Amino acid sequence: MIGTIRATISTRRLQSTGSWVAAIGCIGIAAYAAIAYAAFPLGALVHPQMKLAFQGHSVAIYTHIFASALALLLVPLQLAAGWRRRHAAWHRRAGRVYLALGVLPGGLSGLYVAQFAFGGDVSTWGFSLLAILWLGTAALAYRSIRHGDVPAHRRWMLLNVALTFAAVTLRLYLGLFFASGVPFELFYPWVSWLCWVPNLLLMAVYLARRPVLR
Repeated sequence: MIGTIRATISTRRLQSTGSWVAAIGCIGIAAYAAIAYAAFPLGALVHPQMKLAFQGHSVAIYTHIFASALALLLVPLQLAAGWRRRHAAWHRRAGRVYLALGVLPGGLSGLYVAQFAFGGDVSTWGFSLLAILWLGTAALAYRSIRHGDVPAHRRWMLLNVALTFAAVTLRLYLGLFFASGVPFELFYPWVSWLCWVPNLLLMAVYLARRPVLR
């Protein structure tokens, strides 16, 4: 009995710590994106070969960056169970903003810019599939809540958030690979998959072990 209680407490502490780390990551990357793309010329902080593509599709790039940043900023708020219970109406409003002004434009523009992603077909397929799944899980989450299926809505939203978090893990992998000395041309195509596939798999495992979400 005592062992079970301790395990439960440890699990809750781990989840709380993970939530805080995820929130800091989301807010940090959203702030970085806002500063990097608002204060500097487009393409100033990316690989030279990516700069030309960015400048040639500036509207799509800016749409993707700022819509995705908005989605990132709303993730910690939407996942906060206490706030969600106390402010259900605001949770719904924020959810509409997340989907309509964050994921929808961010996903559509992301699918477009993926077609000229640096790294060739590997990058294009990686980022394209990310955008399609991001849009798809959002649509299924919206459909579920419109039908009053709250458990299904939460599950689809958690899968969607795992894909939103790709913006954070992408930067983490870029930092790790740059620090390792591996040439950018070699590692970037694989980052287009690494930034989201592990996120999605980990969330799927978590949901499989949690038949009831709170």
